[in-house]
Amino acid sequence: MQFPVIVLFLVFLLIAVRQVGRFRLRIWQIMTAGAVIVLASGRIPAGRALESINFDVILFLFGMFVVGEALEESGYLARLSYHIFRRARSVDSLLILILFGMGFLSALLMNDTLAIIGTPVVLHLARRHRVSPKLLLLALAFAITTGSVMSPIGNPQNLLIAIHSDMKNPFLTFFARLFLPTAVNLFLAFCLLKYYYRDQFHDDPLNHLDEPIRDPRLARLSQLALVLIVLLVGAKILTFFFPVPFRFRLTYIALFSALPVILFSPQRFQILKKIDWPTLLFFASMFILMQSVWDTGFFQGIIRNLNLSITNILVILAVSVVLSQLISNVPLVALYLPLLFQAGASTEQMVALGAGSTLAGNTLILGAASNVIIIQNAETKFGETLTFWEFMKIGVPLTALNILVCWLFLYLI
Repeated sequence: MQFPVIVLFLVFLLIAVRQVGRFRLRIWQIMTAGAVIVLASGRIPAGRALESINFDVILFLFGMFVVGEALEESGYLARLSYHIFRRARSVDSLLILILFGMGFLSALLMNDTLAIIGTPVVLHLARRHRVSPKLLLLALAFAITTGSVMSPIGNPQNLLIAIHSDMKNPFLTFFARLFLPTAVNLFLAFCLLKYYYRDQFHDDPLNHLDEPIRDPRLARLSQLALVLIVLLVGAKILTFFFPVPFRFRLTYIALFSALPVILFSPQRFQILKKIDWPTLLFFASMFILMQSVWDTGFFQGIIRNLNLSITNILVILAVSVVLSQLISNVPLVALYLPLLFQAGASTEQMVALGAGSTLAGNTLILGAASNVIIIQNAETKFGETLTFWEFMKIGVPLTALNILVCWLFLYLI
């Protein structure tokens, strides 16, 4: 086994235990150490490491972090949360609203966006209604991963498939094939969460409180930023139907939406200071480590040597789930897509690749970038967390059920 692969497995082990002697480690610290080790050992040249960092992702997250911080600082996020969740009269209905509300929104606003905005919302709800923060953090993670499956802009890997395949109408294609399995999988998430956290489902009625806006000017700028996100997402959707003479990157959506806060808010420097910089460092480090692993050809060789029927829908789903845990879902899709093109894959097989690589995020913390954003944000700003095992004990059976449902809908129905 080559050195970067060994480093990757050590990173996974440390993220699982999160403890070395008396020292409690953060996820970003572990991933950054892994990147430093492969750089220092010369396993990836500095130039190659810099090239491996996807600055589109980093800038997208930066812009969304600015908007999310402004929403929270102004008090507008709490006001918005009240209007969305005030209809929930029990823990059951609150959980259903989080799962289906955040799930369907992630299909339009991308799951990473909902991870940034949704984390303070669910932690506020947990404190307000005396519900376990872990329950609502898991609900948010599963909701935005599962919900993003049914849209070509719900997550980066689906977007990659939509752009590079020959789908004439990717929105209709994804929605027609994956809406029903997505709805079923969101309901399965509710069932599993209720089973594992059944002691949290108390009978007390939920009393919602409309909290005052703390900073009216910042709230107006935050509201403008949200409107820009929705309008620019709509414009991005239209580019699938009416091509434009330039590349409309998702990064533009985040950066343009953050401009009102950066340009016009007196609190701009305070906001920039408080955004989640460790998570940005985590992603830069992850790109470097994953690139060094990718360059070994270790996992590509495993796929070739297994002699699998790579166009079989069940194989696509299973390989996507397993390898997404090890090399992340976007590199997995980048690896698998050319193989499917060469084999003359059908639309169903392309959709299966998107579904499998996305639902892989429900398995382990590192299976989806949105999971890391949620946990890093919760730890850094609110002192709450989810351990590797707390996520895994529900995530593994949920993913198995998710894949079974998708296979039934894509293959048998």
